[in-house]
Amino acid sequence: MLGDLSVLAAARFDPSKLEPAIVEFYEQTDQWRLDVWSQWCPPAWLFGWVLSALFARRLHQLALPLRPLDTAFGMDSEVMSVIGDGGSQLGAMWLRRLRSNGDTVYSGWYGTADLPITEHRSIKVTFPLPNGSLTVFLRPEVDDDGALVLTSPLSSFGDDGAYLVVAERDRQTASVRRVPLAERFRVFLDDEGILRTDHALNLWTIPVIRLHYRLHRLASWAS
Repeated sequence: MLGDLSVLAAARFDPSKLEPAIVEFYEQTDQWRLDVWSQWCPPAWLFGWVLSALFARRLHQLALPLRPLDTAFGMDSEVMSVIGDGGSQLGAMWLRRLRSNGDTVYSGWYGTADLPITEHRSIKVTFPLPNGSLTVFLRPEVDDDGALVLTSPLSSFGDDGAYLVVAERDRQTASVRRVPLAERFRVFLDDEGILRTDHALNLWTIPVIRLHYRLHRLASWAS
């Protein structure tokens, strides 16, 4: 997903304090298998169904699992990196599909970016949509126990968060606006040394969906 996690180093974020397995996951994402569990907030389930109906089947995007059994067989993960002339990674496509039915949960372009009003480098994720994209900027932090915390908060324009980019009719310009989506990821090792991720997505402050991932190195899974 990221060629080198050290590109995110800043005064308030020291990648060397992360658990090594977390660094390995972000730098060698295609070497890991994902098992996932999901739970929707009941009032938000209809929103998820509409989102899936509009985008998932037609655009192979945002097929958020609607029922726990949808994720029973885990996810397939495919990563394709783009390398520049100097050998550094310019970005990476990360495609995740439900193994149960082949639906694309996420199809995103991953990289880093420096925002106007922040003092750190953010992880930038772009999800293609009709005539534009949803772009999310995530703020990295390290917990005291070496876990990675990524937050996309509700904040002012120019800060980390979610932005909807829509191309104008002339195709030469685009409009950008913040959208009230807030996300939090916590990537951590449990007490058995298994890498896990808790993912919470809110609309404003209203809980929408909670996802939990268990991550396995492919070599250890096969053994």
